[in-house]
Amino acid sequence: MRTGAPRTAGLDARHTQETARALHGLREAALTGGRPELAARPVIDASWQRMFRAGIDPEQDTRSVLLGTEELEHRRRATQLSGLLPTLSQELAPAVDASMQVMVVTDAEGRVLWRSGNRATMRKADRICLAEGAAWSEGATGTNAVGTVLATGRAVQVHSAEHFVRTLRNWTCAAAPIHDPRDGRLIGVLDVSGPDSTFHPAMLALVDSVARLATAELQKRHLVTVDRLRSVGSPILSRVGGRALVVDAHGWPAAVTGMPPTDRLPLPKSFAAGRVWLPSLGMCTVEPLPGGWLIRLDEEGTEPGGGTPTSRVVLDLSGRRRWSVTVSGASGSWTQELTPRHAELLYVLSLHREGRTAAELADGLFGDATRTVTVRAEMSRVRRRLAEILAHRPYRFAEGVEVEVIRPADPTDLLPHSTAPAVRGPGTPP
Repeated sequence: MRTGAPRTAGLDARHTQETARALHGLREAALTGGRPELAARPVIDASWQRMFRAGIDPEQDTRSVLLGTEELEHRRRATQLSGLLPTLSQELAPAVDASMQVMVVTDAEGRVLWRSGNRATMRKADRICLAEGAAWSEGATGTNAVGTVLATGRAVQVHSAEHFVRTLRNWTCAAAPIHDPRDGRLIGVLDVSGPDSTFHPAMLALVDSVARLATAELQKRHLVTVDRLRSVGSPILSRVGGRALVVDAHGWPAAVTGMPPTDRLPLPKSFAAGRVWLPSLGMCTVEPLPGGWLIRLDEEGTEPGGGTPTSRVVLDLSGRRRWSVTVSGASGSWTQELTPRHAELLYVLSLHREGRTAAELADGLFGDATRTVTVRAEMSRVRRRLAEILAHRPYRFAEGVEVEVIRPADPTDLLPHSTAPAVRGPGTPP
């Protein structure tokens, strides 16, 4: 693509017919190898180059295979974005309605999780498959605001013929990334899209500011969870001799004793309970806590390779309406009440220490091995609270964890609500 012109084309002021014609001419020249009077903006030129390298057809449509209902609901439940919807809607709804746009929230893969806005515009959006469950990465629909944000990590506005695929030439969209403040990961994209004739150039600044507000709200929520972890960890640290600290699952410190305060502690991906060598601390003993870890520094300074302390898990299923799991380590214990479904899952895993795949759990819970989406969603929830003692691929209790199940005196009282074949036994009627 030749873009040697001294000026760049884009939506720098209010939309005009001259701007639209210039962008259409620029796009056609880029596709045919001509020399346009104006150059594409750098962010658009870079995206178009990616499209050429990827072999994206500019004449393709933007239809994609939509996510199934269960998969869509699973993704919605599994992301932090669901809790941000009231904030996003409150801040953007007036501008979206007034300008006849639609607001879209996608996950980190560019799949549309939620959509709202002007009804007439949403009907138009259906024609380009800007719908819940649709794919809007660059690889799926060419240069567009959602996909280009995913590719660059920065807010961007894509106007009219700046879209690589011709079907989108009459649309303009502005999108910004939403990051997880705990580790900086991009977890989703906030986008506002609509017909190019109704789009205002100030929309990008608004969308970017609202996305930053959403990230700030996530930061506040993280601080709340750290405070909760501190309330659990501080009493434990008061009983621990030597140097120790309590961190959350992302390494952010909640409490410390015997050593200076520390910044975020980098944790390896395979971090687990036991004796672990951490470059910044040396050899440590790690024990699980609700929502985090207790890390005790080895005062002897030994090298990696020591033994692994065993955590003990007591799964109390003796009650008829209330069940719990208690995790014990060298420095104390904590208890978590269980929902009926989570009690079933942990019970099945206690029977199969070698682990169960999602299909095997689905068969054991529902008698239907195809209901893996539901199982994964439930395991995602239970692992948020018990990730320290549960492993996956397959799902199982972590190695070195001693598991005890307390059953009711009468076997028929075991999880009386349950109709799961793995609980009731083969041949038991639902």
